[in-house]
Amino acid sequence: MRVNDIAPDFTLPDHDGVERMLSTMLDSGPVVLFFYPAAMSKGCTKESCHFRDMGAQFAALGAQRIGISMDSIERQATFSEHNGLDYPLLSDQGGRVAALYGVKRPVDFLKVRRTTFVIDRDRRILDVIASEINMNVHAERALNALRARVD
Repeated sequence: MRVNDIAPDFTLPDHDGVERMLSTMLDSGPVVLFFYPAAMSKGCTKESCHFRDMGAQFAALGAQRIGISMDSIERQATFSEHNGLDYPLLSDQGGRVAALYGVKRPVDFLKVRRTTFVIDRDRRILDVIASEINMNVHAERALNALRARVD
């Protein structure tokens, strides 16, 4: 997936077991969809907490943060509760959605490439952020893409 591509629609359960559909979530505004390899791991915790801590800035731009990994609903729920995350974490067990977005790894270790997609209401991808090393760049660049959208 690249900038200006149309993001594939999907439905997955969140950490509470509620089915979430991308196109329905986009009715409320842009979505920042970030794929992370494993809930409860050091890097994923840092990235997810950074998205949490920048929540007011995303809200000011009308954007929703959505985390997604191949972890089970139960593991996502534990991860969310343990870190006080205030946004949905989607469970993509089996990696069907990760494969649609081109971020699923061919081996199960680290399951997906850490990648963030900034998706506008029309499902057009505004930015793709890929960094395995700098956990904070995902939220910061996503905010920049959203700001450029409204400017």
